[in-house]
Amino acid sequence: MKRKLTKSRTNVILTGTLGGIAEYFGIDATIVRIIFVLITFGAAFSPILLYIIMALIIPSGRSNSRRDDYGHENPYYRSNSYGSQKKERKEAEKVDDDDWSDF
Repeated sequence: MKRKLTKSRTNVILTGTLGGIAEYFGIDATIVRIIFVLITFGAAFSPILLYIIMALIIPSGRSNSRRDDYGHENPYYRSNSYGSQKKERKEAEKVDDDDWSDF
């Protein structure tokens, strides 16, 4: 089977581009990210433009059947974490600011 360079579905930090490159070459994504950061600082931040271009050009690794599952295999991804934790609001205590008897 022929390998294809795609964005990663599991190693997603910003766009999954560096994770996809790591999966394509069969190495750890952390190593690819550290190398990219070192090259970025060494080359006066010019690889940032390269990263943006790669993020636009490299196709997504997700399937076309469900478009809302991007990053669902990432252990740090929590789907709908804010909507499920509804807390009741406390009522504010009324303050009587019109009391000038102290002066």
